[in-house]
Amino acid sequence: MPKPDLNHIESFLLAFQDRVCAGLEAIDGKGRFQEDAWSRPEGGGGRTRVIRNGGIFEKGGVNFSKVWGASLPPSATAARPEMAGLPFTAMGVSCVLHPHNPYIPTVHFNYRYLEAGDIWWFGGGADLTPYYGFEADARHFHRTLKTACDIHDPDFYPNFKAWCDRYFFIKHRNEARGVGGIFFDDLTGDHEKLTAFWQEAANAFLPSYLPIIERRRDMAFGERERNFQLYRRGRYVEFNLVYDRGTLFGLQSGGRTESILMSLPSLVSWEYNWQPEPGSPEAALYEQFLPARDWISI
Repeated sequence: MPKPDLNHIESFLLAFQDRVCAGLEAIDGKGRFQEDAWSRPEGGGGRTRVIRNGGIFEKGGVNFSKVWGASLPPSATAARPEMAGLPFTAMGVSCVLHPHNPYIPTVHFNYRYLEAGDIWWFGGGADLTPYYGFEADARHFHRTLKTACDIHDPDFYPNFKAWCDRYFFIKHRNEARGVGGIFFDDLTGDHEKLTAFWQEAANAFLPSYLPIIERRRDMAFGERERNFQLYRRGRYVEFNLVYDRGTLFGLQSGGRTESILMSLPSLVSWEYNWQPEPGSPEAALYEQFLPARDWISI
C-alpha cells in the first residue's frame, strides 16, 4: 500500500504550527509564544511553543515533534502487536489552551502521523472543554468540524464524534471531560484521500475556536467562577495523566517531558467530595453539557 510522503507531512505540520500560533497571538493581543527547540538523543526533536500570562491565555502551547527509533513503545503496540520491533517515525502538532476567563473553554487538538515499516496511519482530533456551558459555542465547534469532515466523507463526523465521546471520558469519575469534538486513530487506506482529510480537519481548528473567544472574552467573572474553573481543571489533569495515549506515547518513547506535560494548567485545585448547588450554572454543566449529545441537530 502506498504511503504518504514524509516530507510533505512534515512541511504541512510546520506551516500549520506557524499559522495556529499567529492566529492565537493575534486574538490574545498581549502574549507571544516562546519557542524552545529540543532534540531527542534516540532520534528526532521538535519545536515547543508556549504562551503564558497573555491577554486571553493563562497558559497554552502549540508543539511540533518528529521522533524516530528502532522500535515503538508499549503504548503504541498494545493494540497493534504487528508493529512491535519495527523501526518507526512519528510526527505531529498538539495544542492545549487554558484561558484566564472561565467563560472561555479550554481547547485541545492533536494531529499526528506514524509509520512503522510498511504500516502507517493518521490520528488526530479536537475537543472542547467548557467550564460554563453555552449551546451556541458547542454547536459552532461541532458544526465547523462536521463541515471539514463532510467534504471528504459523510461518515467521518458521526463516527469520529462518537469516538471522541468514548475516548475523552474519565472512567473513574464516570463523566466526560467536556463536550467533545472529533477523534480518530489508526486511520489508513487511500493515502491521498486521508492526507487531504487530515489537513482539512487540522485547518478547521482556528475557525472552530476563535469565534468562541470573541463571544466570551468580555464576560465578567468573579471568585466563584474562577474557583469552579480551577476545580474543573483537575479533571483535565486526571485524564491526561491516567488515560491520554499521546502522553503515554511521549513519556514511553523518551520524549521531552517538559513538552509532553505542557498541556497541564498552571493553576488547578481539588476539593473533597464537592457537589454543585442544584439549579446553578455549575450544575448545568454536569446535567446539560457533559452527557454526550447531538450538537448538530439542536
